[in-house]
Amino acid sequence: MSDRLERVAGQLAERNLDAILISAPENRRYLSGFTGSSGYLLITPSRAMLFTDSRYSEQAANQAPDFQVIQVRGGWGWLVEQLKETGVQRVGFESRHMTVANYEKVFDALKEDGNLGKVSLVSASGIAEEHRVFKDSEEMALLQKAIDASDSAMEAVCPTIQEGMTEKEVAWRMEMAMREFGADGISFETIVAGGPNGAMAHHMPSDRPIQAGEPIVIDMGAIADGYCSDITRTVVVGEPDDTFNKIYDIVLGAQLTAINTVKAGMSGEDCDGLSRTVIAEAGYGDNFGHSLGHGVGLEVHESPRVGPNSLETLEPNMVFTVEPGIYLTGWGGVRIEDIVVLGDDGAKVLSKACK
Repeated sequence: MSDRLERVAGQLAERNLDAILISAPENRRYLSGFTGSSGYLLITPSRAMLFTDSRYSEQAANQAPDFQVIQVRGGWGWLVEQLKETGVQRVGFESRHMTVANYEKVFDALKEDGNLGKVSLVSASGIAEEHRVFKDSEEMALLQKAIDASDSAMEAVCPTIQEGMTEKEVAWRMEMAMREFGADGISFETIVAGGPNGAMAHHMPSDRPIQAGEPIVIDMGAIADGYCSDITRTVVVGEPDDTFNKIYDIVLGAQLTAINTVKAGMSGEDCDGLSRTVIAEAGYGDNFGHSLGHGVGLEVHESPRVGPNSLETLEPNMVFTVEPGIYLTGWGGVRIEDIVVLGDDGAKVLSKACK
């Protein structure tokens, strides 16, 4: 983990910061290796400290060898003491994660100690995320483990889906299968949407029975060693109707167009447009309302964003989803989603479940 830590510490001077307080769990894990549910990192150019309570102090010492582990209790007095000890005056904090309530508590603790005028809290979100967007070989191996679990579950369960099963039953079978194939858990609540329910992109499974001939949108993901997967397939029990064949072919064509033509240097908006143009030219532009994709890693939704108005530049070693869809009220929907990693010569598909 030392190279990740060094990169972040090296950015402090660039941002005119003496230290940064890391509170987001995913960033804490990325920078330190600590997987516990409670703790903060305080990083200066010369020191790296991990603060946690007695439940996790031994675990933290084992998992975060590059950090000085300091056991603390509730409140924010420990932070005030460390800022005084280290002489920190400008401390960055993760404003996207820290609540207003906690910010006010830190503010009050500094004021009570008499250090309010000496220490300033500076919004500094994005420092860790700037590095997390590029996946190294260790992360790719963990991502692939999560992807393999969801791929295997999709291929094992889909052939067993029968008319009369409920959406909830299919979702539960998928979740059990992901665990059986190596997942530690699910990365988000599984979506199973049969027939008209598929017109709602994020429909939650209900007691509605699956019916023959209707589209069934299944969107699910696994967690393995902290890393997430995300895959969507649209299937039919029995014979699909002509509408399904038509819509499915358009969506598949839109997805393959983006996968096969995206290049490093494109913006997220450019990549999104590759699929969106195909769907629009087929006459269904108004029926594709969400972005084409998003980054995947320690969070199931992270940078880069691949969608309209996304000016983020797509670069090698970025991992993101490609998931176009068409949704027709009263009939249902079709969405096909895979995870890709971008290379110098284009995108490589990491999820392999049958389409």
